[in-house]
Amino acid sequence: MVQVLAAASLTTALKPPLKVRSPVEDIRIECSSNDIEVSIFTNQEFNGMVYPKGLAKNSTCMTEYTGQGSPVRYRLSLRSCNTMGVQQEDDTIEYFNTIVVQPHRKLVTNQGRGFHVRCKYQTRDKADIETKRRLGSTALAAAPATAAAMPVCSMRIYSDAADKTVAGTVHIGDKLTMEIAIDEQKEYGLRVVDCLVRDGLGWGQQQLVNSEGCPVDFDILGPLQYSESKTSASVSFLAHKFPYTSSVYYQCNVRLCLKQAGGCDDVPPICQAGSNVRRRRELRNATVDDFDPNDGRVIEVFSGLYVDEGTEAEAAADQGPTKEDLENDDLLCISPLTFAIVIAIIGLLLMIAVVVAIMIIINRRRRRKDMSATGSSIYSGPYTNTAYSHSS
Repeated sequence: MVQVLAAASLTTALKPPLKVRSPVEDIRIECSSNDIEVSIFTNQEFNGMVYPKGLAKNSTCMTEYTGQGSPVRYRLSLRSCNTMGVQQEDDTIEYFNTIVVQPHRKLVTNQGRGFHVRCKYQTRDKADIETKRRLGSTALAAAPATAAAMPVCSMRIYSDAADKTVAGTVHIGDKLTMEIAIDEQKEYGLRVVDCLVRDGLGWGQQQLVNSEGCPVDFDILGPLQYSESKTSASVSFLAHKFPYTSSVYYQCNVRLCLKQAGGCDDVPPICQAGSNVRRRRELRNATVDDFDPNDGRVIEVFSGLYVDEGTEAEAAADQGPTKEDLENDDLLCISPLTFAIVIAIIGLLLMIAVVVAIMIIINRRRRRKDMSATGSSIYSGPYTNTAYSHSS
């Protein structure tokens, strides 16, 4: 059983009016190695839904209940559905999420309540559970002494690798550093393989590192850099996300190798962009370094974070002019709508002016043509020569 250091449900996010009694009377949680089991105690049969906050439309994270008696049990995975883990200073990991208990299967009502749940684990306890799960109790008893003393393995994603600042909420394009490490000791080294990024909803995933430990797409994630002791590997990359969710989960397999037996000699692998991986050594006879996927010395690590689409620069631009801009008398501030209207009016006036000018030119040409076709005479009317007049 996992040793739970802290498990609690905190203040409700949605409070019903005093006159309306909520069907939810109490809530309790139990922490296991892979999920958080929530027990919801009600005063009547529960006909509603339970889901993580913001994921009401996702069927893989939302559960509907019909005529469910008390307690209503709901499982919340540690590796999906917006559940995130934070490494604490006391070397513990705290996983947290917010769930909504809605006593209606279609509508959101004022009887719904929200609970913030969290579970805290000792890192060593988590590693021991993973060891027992993979090896089994019988295999563990028959394993070598070094297998029972497996080092703790962890994955952390830093927003500032120099200060070891763990990333929480970041923006697309932010520089991040993924670090996978085991305890410093002389027996084991590590090789990171089979890394992928998931959406946490069960809809999509993308492979990042193949089974040989080489990047699949160098534009997304480059080669991992290993420490001299081969107990840690890190790589820097730019934050990315899936288009329909802000949470991303990274998962890798860590293969432990025995340093003294020469099992870590081909760590790290030689990787080249656009070509297949080249190993330092050709295929050889089976040794302690050759792992089966079900071997107890393969450890799975994961970590998650939130990624926003907007950058800080874009957010600042959306906020409009700054205080310094407003204090500048030479600055003319026009809203986008006003600017568009002004441009439209100016364009219309220019079109009218062009039409009027064309009409004037056509009218002038027509007048000149009429005058040339009619002609003119110096004299018109009867002519009488008085010099040759005759009278009788």
